[in-house]
Amino acid sequence: MAKSTASEKRLLIVEDDLGLQKQLRWHFEDYEVEVASDRLAALDVVKKNPPAVVSLDLGLPPDPDGSTEGLSCLEEILAISPSSKVIIVSGNETRENAVKAISSGAYDFYQKPVDPDVLGHIINRAYHVYQLETENQRLLSAQKETPMDGIVASSPQMHSVCQMVEKVAPSDASILILGDSGTGKELCARGLHSKSGYSEGNFIAINCAAIPENLLESELFGYEKGAFTGAAKTTPGKIEYAHNGTLFLDEMGDLPLSLQGKLLRFLQERVVERIGGREEIPVNVRVICATHQKLHEKIEEGSFREDLYYRINEICINMPALNERQGDILLLARSFLDKFNKEQNKRLSGFTREAISTMESYPWPGNVRELRNRVKRAVIMADGKQVTIEDLELKSSDDDKEDLDTFDLRAIRDEAERKAISHALSHVGGKIGPAAELLGVSRPTLYDLMKKLGLKS
Repeated sequence: MAKSTASEKRLLIVEDDLGLQKQLRWHFEDYEVEVASDRLAALDVVKKNPPAVVSLDLGLPPDPDGSTEGLSCLEEILAISPSSKVIIVSGNETRENAVKAISSGAYDFYQKPVDPDVLGHIINRAYHVYQLETENQRLLSAQKETPMDGIVASSPQMHSVCQMVEKVAPSDASILILGDSGTGKELCARGLHSKSGYSEGNFIAINCAAIPENLLESELFGYEKGAFTGAAKTTPGKIEYAHNGTLFLDEMGDLPLSLQGKLLRFLQERVVERIGGREEIPVNVRVICATHQKLHEKIEEGSFREDLYYRINEICINMPALNERQGDILLLARSFLDKFNKEQNKRLSGFTREAISTMESYPWPGNVRELRNRVKRAVIMADGKQVTIEDLELKSSDDDKEDLDTFDLRAIRDEAERKAISHALSHVGGKIGPAAELLGVSRPTLYDLMKKLGLKS
């Protein structure tokens, strides 16, 4: 991530107390500070140049002892600039106002009297979140340059997958894609197809686990008229439809043993025989297979042919699980939120801090597919301005069962530092300077921490 310019590091202070205005303006000298004394002045600033962070006093004229003017200002600011992080500062009816403000989309709530140092920590943290979300949006807008349309990622793990796709796509080698359900195996296969010499042909996908065994052979190889009861006309199979294109065999590990020999012959000879036919039909096709199963174990138990395994596995691509993709969970969640906001005609501004924390700690057994489905449901069901853990139907990370076997404070601290540094590096493409700024430490300190923890950029 490039270092933020002064024009980007903008802070708007909405406060009618002139003395507090001057104090805060002086305290936040690292920011480009603008000050507004009432709602209309604040909205004028936001319309001209939306700030990264807003410190908003709820008690604004003409209602300095209430909260109606401040809450109205909050909603109007977020309507103009949904990405701005608004921190509510108030001393009036604190608990009730906090609930109203957070449900209306405020980033945080701070109770007066103001301690500039404490407020400064909150504002700096909000600005870092703003930076992360801005970088995520930049990465999303650059997705058209990636080799796999539809893949949203910034993690080193997925960058490695994309680089491998770039290298192997132009070849005619048979590819085996391995990965758990929901990791994006078909998107990877489509990326290989689009970058290959077969991209002008069809991309034909067939799920070997979804079709009954007695129908799968005719689906793959086709049949001649009269080959069996109900075969009223000659019908080419999926392999023929993929001629001069790509054949994607998903869930290859579920291919019946009775068909594995016939598929192996096709892969060796590149000809097919329809059911009931005698003619050999040559087919020029790129074959890509995928499975979530451990094929070595199926070979040992005798349910998968070893010679077929080596034929389909000229090159292997491993798709990482979502919880192994450093930094991608929030990036994907925001991408899905934008997509479903448009589809459902909603205007949700983002995720609450608790929702973000819970999403990043959740194991995601269903991987990207599960994340997509949860965000879609949340967009449909959400009543507030932001998506909460209740909308996502996730359990709060604070409620997770304590690990009673871990009392080594040094180990806990090292692991927390390792995760934080890896997370920051993944968001800024491995660049030390921006990562240090994101973490709030100097470059030498970050280098020392990385050396101690065995991390590399």
